[in-house]
Amino acid sequence: MITFYTNPQSRGQIVHWLLEELGVPYDTVWIEYGEQMKSAEYLAVNPMGKVPAIKHKNALVTEAAAICTFLAVSYPEQGLAPAVGDPKLADFYRWMHFASGPLEMATTAKSIGWGVADEQRRMVGFGSYEETLSVIEQVLAEGPFICGDKFTAVDVYLGAALNWGMLFGTVEKRPAFEEYASRLQQRLAAQRAVQINEDTMQSAAS
Repeated sequence: MITFYTNPQSRGQIVHWLLEELGVPYDTVWIEYGEQMKSAEYLAVNPMGKVPAIKHKNALVTEAAAICTFLAVSYPEQGLAPAVGDPKLADFYRWMHFASGPLEMATTAKSIGWGVADEQRRMVGFGSYEETLSVIEQVLAEGPFICGDKFTAVDVYLGAALNWGMLFGTVEKRPAFEEYASRLQQRLAAQRAVQINEDTMQSAAS
């Protein structure tokens, strides 16, 4: 029912984690960077020639945040998204889009050395790097998860973003971020996803 296109050294690891949290069957298609990722066959799946992507029944979905959202609402019985009518559903959509929008842009700008002058802050969606991180820090203080006491797909996406950001130096190692990311990485589904990707990389190198 689910075909998952990914590379072990990509943001596909986010979706891999979510798939393991769902516990539903899926087939993985490993896509190599370069010729295969830009091949006509794969461009028919994602015209951007990037991973991750999924096929679910007759639907094609790209972009990690969109995939996480789509899968969470497609399997409501797994409880990875608040139910329709639950006020926490607003938090789910709000922070999923914040993580994939302002946070993504703020950390990308930092990593490439793109500065934003004070008078330009209204022109960019994230305002400033410091403001964006402080907003995330504030919402985590209300935790333990983004939607309160319930772990959801937003925690997968945001948790991965913070963990990798701190690892590669694009996110400050604030105590709230470290505690949150560390707690999430202890989840068995997260550990399974990491192991699958590490094993795949080792097999490719041998």
